[in-house]
Amino acid sequence: MKHSTIMAVLIDKRTDAAPEVQKVLTDYGCLISTRLGMHESSSCEEEGMIILDLVGSKAEILELEAALTEISGVKVKSMELNFD
Repeated sequence: MKHSTIMAVLIDKRTDAAPEVQKVLTDYGCLISTRLGMHESSSCEEEGMIILDLVGSKAEILELEAALTEISGVKVKSMELNFD
């Protein structure tokens, strides 16, 4: 059975949190299959979102989630997808 986890990372103050978020994502880079970053570029909003398609064990993904949520202004939601 194929499975993956989709994680949405909402960053409230991009300019403040971005360096810390980038470091965590680099540390867990082997888990990231796809990464998509989004923000409103026309008004250069401070809020941004990163969508991650993750592979790896549930424990590794929970570690990543915990590391991200420790950063001030960062919220994380995820869902696991199973394909038969």
